[in-house]
Amino acid sequence: MAIYQYRCAAHGAFDRSHPIGSAAAEQPCPTCHSAAPRVFTAVSLTGAARSRTALIDRTEQTRERPAVVSAPPPRRGRGGVTTNPKHRHLPRP
Repeated sequence: MAIYQYRCAAHGAFDRSHPIGSAAAEQPCPTCHSAAPRVFTAVSLTGAARSRTALIDRTEQTRERPAVVSAPPPRRGRGGVTTNPKHRHLPRP
């Protein structure tokens, strides 16, 4: 089932639930029973995980305004240095 929105000229918007693809172009207004045309709205994304929508929002922001950095990120860990005794005489980074 999908939720479709209709708008009455006198009483505003109201929703109706119908199987996908079977919604009529007009429905009677629940208040005045006049014909109300269907309103086409954006798909609801409320069921998506917050982390996923936050990632999409951050990605969209960087399309026009990429993040500016002043230096490369700091190195993590030991930077490739091993504790193997055979590597003791190799040049270090």
